[in-house]
Amino acid sequence: MSAGPGQQDVSAGDAAGGDDLAVAAGDTLGLLAGNGSFPLLLAREARARGCRIVAVAHRGETDESLEDFADSVTWIRVGQLGKMIKAFHRAGVTRAVMAGGINKVASLTSLRPDLRGLMFLRKVSGMGDDSILRALADELETEGIRVLPSTLFLERILAHPGLIAGPKPSRHCLDDVRLGCRVLTALGPFDVGQGIVVERGVVLAIEAVEGTDEMVRRAGRIGRGGAVVVKMAKRGQDMRFDVPAVGPTTIETMTKAHACVLAVQAGATILLDSQRMAELAAQNGISILGCTASGVVSGLSHE
Repeated sequence: MSAGPGQQDVSAGDAAGGDDLAVAAGDTLGLLAGNGSFPLLLAREARARGCRIVAVAHRGETDESLEDFADSVTWIRVGQLGKMIKAFHRAGVTRAVMAGGINKVASLTSLRPDLRGLMFLRKVSGMGDDSILRALADELETEGIRVLPSTLFLERILAHPGLIAGPKPSRHCLDDVRLGCRVLTALGPFDVGQGIVVERGVVLAIEAVEGTDEMVRRAGRIGRGGAVVVKMAKRGQDMRFDVPAVGPTTIETMTKAHACVLAVQAGATILLDSQRMAELAAQNGISILGCTASGVVSGLSHE
């Protein structure tokens, strides 16, 4: 696919961090798929570039239509690490990406670890999300499976700086963006979620295990309207996994919660179906902004 206005196509080698990790047409790429549309986008883009996609997907989480975009799909339960590794080894996978999340609340009841998974869970007990994902990547790499950035081939859908869609926000909304970024930065070392809702200087909600949309709904029940939703990467975000992502559902949820601004960290947040997001933002008077980690939005007069 071609890049958008003002953007350049990025080669797979650049996306993966070097020519030694370049993924080219004809190569086999493993895909560890979670929920949402992110795994579908990545698989479709990789297939369009001639890659063979070997996916391991999670029952009850991953969209079953992934089978339309992958050359093979092995379905597992959350925690079946041994089955995952065997599937990749059978297909000769030496490089893989992680895409999509796992519903943390649902996973508590759907967890079905095999022996390898049980040993892994004992090792990571008490760790936060980032630490667990890094440990999982390390586990795969001990098996000869290199974990590549989850934005492989998808740099074009990362948020750009400035006003992305919708009306120009007010000064107090920009102040709330900065406050939200400061709070998330302070919480980063504690491995708390990547989202926050602020309304006129008051923090209404911080993302926990429920995810972004539930956080917005919760804030909507206690706010008076006009809240700002901020989504940003944690400090030192590992781009191999857990990259912040928002999509049309986020805008729909914000509309029902009467929120007015969605601010995401530019260059570190994925916009899923940005065209539809822009349409919904325009229809509902919601501003979508790309900001820095400190909350500055370029191109606005009241920075």
